[in-house]
Amino acid sequence: MDAPKLTTTLELLRWIGWAQRKAAEDWIRARDLSHEQSFVLGYLVQNPGAIQRDIAQVSRTSAASVTSLLQGLERRGLIERRTETGNERSKQVFATPAGTELIAGFESAMAAAEDTILAPLDQSERAALHTLLTKITAELPQPTR
Repeated sequence: MDAPKLTTTLELLRWIGWAQRKAAEDWIRARDLSHEQSFVLGYLVQNPGAIQRDIAQVSRTSAASVTSLLQGLERRGLIERRTETGNERSKQVFATPAGTELIAGFESAMAAAEDTILAPLDQSERAALHTLLTKITAELPQPTR
């Protein structure tokens, strides 16, 4: 299959974004995780003891969706929920060692994907591209979490 004919700078940037996203999806899929599950596991590794309401907010999903997602991760032994002392209605959520191990290496995998994507560029070209993209993104509205 021939590569699509990309004529604009933004089309080229979208293609680069697609390549990065595909590398991430392949890595996640190889671990039998959905995008949402991997996101939540990563969040819990960085924020142990988060409560479900916070997970729903940061993942931009409903409380019901988070409950279902956490149940699936819990069945696989990747997370555990613990009741807060003195507040039995609120549960803290933690990645288990198995959950932490499962997603370990994601950053390295994405760094390798970046190296692959940028392989045609030498170091000075990479630096110039970074400078130009930094200049462009400095003028854009910042994404909200």
